[in-house]
Amino acid sequence: MLAAGLAAAEPALSPSATNILRAQVLLDRAHFSPGEMDAAEGSNMRQAVRGFQKLRQLRVTGKLDAATWKELERDQAPVLEVYILTAQDVAGPYARVPADMAGKAKLPALGYASLAEALGERFHCSPDLLRRLNPGKKMTRAGEQLLVPNVAIIKPLPKAASVLVDAKEGTLTLLDEGGTPFAQFPASTGSKHDPLPEGRWQVRGVATNPEYRYNPKLFWDAKAGDTKARIAAGPNNPVGLAWIDLTIEHYGIHGTPEPGKIGKTQSHGCVRLTNWDVMQVVRSLARGATVLMQS
Repeated sequence: MLAAGLAAAEPALSPSATNILRAQVLLDRAHFSPGEMDAAEGSNMRQAVRGFQKLRQLRVTGKLDAATWKELERDQAPVLEVYILTAQDVAGPYARVPADMAGKAKLPALGYASLAEALGERFHCSPDLLRRLNPGKKMTRAGEQLLVPNVAIIKPLPKAASVLVDAKEGTLTLLDEGGTPFAQFPASTGSKHDPLPEGRWQVRGVATNPEYRYNPKLFWDAKAGDTKARIAAGPNNPVGLAWIDLTIEHYGIHGTPEPGKIGKTQSHGCVRLTNWDVMQVVRSLARGATVLMQS
């Protein structure tokens, strides 16, 4: 639980990393997601800055210039907060997730492998960043106080009229009825073998916490001997915490068990987001919403 009234201490990061983390949290709260926060500059963060600059009609550079900081810092809430580990946090359950589909299919649920992974998803950051923010702290005792990104105050998104997926930029953008973007998320959008299906599609339906039905015939890189498998629901399910079904067979927008790879590795043609980002998108989309995909 978050500790009300506790002042967040200074993080154990370099001044440069502290500055970058501050920007990442502010961008996330402005609905221009940098993906998995790590206190380091990267392509996802640059695209988030570019999207934020476009929305605020600033010079689009992808860099944190003075004008961009001025707009970001209109949000004056604390960037970090203290979280107190609960007995439930410590207890789990946690279990290692096999890499192969056959091994996954044997599990009753695809839950978190560790508390660090669970907290990373809850606070939109890498487990490594949590460790760097909390040197000497052990995530094994209820009552332990941890410094975490203050993302619990992110406001729900309004309803989107349409979605733009841009493979070149590696982003998914939500737009209102007037075509104005109001939220942006880093995305993995296909590969040479499975390119993004360009065109205009619609949202056919949404499933949260879905099961996954693996069919090796649909994957060019399936291993010899692979068979069809039913994979139980959970955050480490191959499609994560949500599946947004589109009006093109076998394609959708979904979450992922590997948030650190979003925007940095390729997909099998579907659009992958972090679990926390896809859940924001799910709440913003209704059946029939237009999805425009372009390269």
